[in-house]
Amino acid sequence: MKEKDRCTWPGNDTQMLAYHDEEWGTPLHDDRKLFEFIVLDGFQAGLSWSCILHKRENFRRAFDGFKPEIIAKYNESKVEALMQDSGIIRNRRKIEATIGNAKAFLEIQKEFCSFDSYIWQFTDGMTIDKACRDNADIPVSSPESDAMSKDLKKRGFRFVGTTICYAFMQAAGMVNDHLVSCFRYKELNKR
Repeated sequence: MKEKDRCTWPGNDTQMLAYHDEEWGTPLHDDRKLFEFIVLDGFQAGLSWSCILHKRENFRRAFDGFKPEIIAKYNESKVEALMQDSGIIRNRRKIEATIGNAKAFLEIQKEFCSFDSYIWQFTDGMTIDKACRDNADIPVSSPESDAMSKDLKKRGFRFVGTTICYAFMQAAGMVNDHLVSCFRYKELNKR
């Protein structure tokens, strides 16, 4: 049986392959999953996605299933407990940012009825198809990620620079940056 053509970035890592094949680039409209993605992308700052992905289940456990209504109520003792959790990235600034981001996320939900309706406005509710032919064609930011970053920061989010926002947009299917030769590019374009 012929191996599927896919993007090169997952390498041979089984978790990265599963993430690429089943999640990355699939349009996402579930608020809790969107929050999970924005938190994990924030924790990725300065690190590899593989490092974060391999700790994902630990993050889910440590951060109460990424329920923003619970995380928004974390106190200093919870921050200290998270700082002792070797299963996650123990960065105080990122942990404290996650708590603040949960509060800001809940405010956006109140204002827009859902985070989904807020976040997808940056692409007019559509997936942007970049039709990338090779890795050099894939950008690290865009005018949309610039606008998203600026607005999220204005609303109190941290660890949401334009590169992080672009990575979030890729993960959440707001842009299709699968290479055109990748089987997922074709699957996602049929939607």
